[in-house]
Amino acid sequence: MAKLIDLTKRFIADEEGATAVEYGVLVALIIAACVAIIAVLGSQIKTGFQQVSTALTAAGVGS
Repeated sequence: MAKLIDLTKRFIADEEGATAVEYGVLVALIIAACVAIIAVLGSQIKTGFQQVSTALTAAGVGS
């Protein structure tokens, strides 16, 4: 019985699994932030490229 109690105490004190979960949550938050930033900036970058393309076409470049 003492061996079972000792094993249970060591299991509760072991935080290695919790650390892996914390890293997983941290990575998920970083990925979510990257996706949000790309979603916001993506439309702005697309608009900028369209403006440059329109200006180049109007100037007769690349025709």
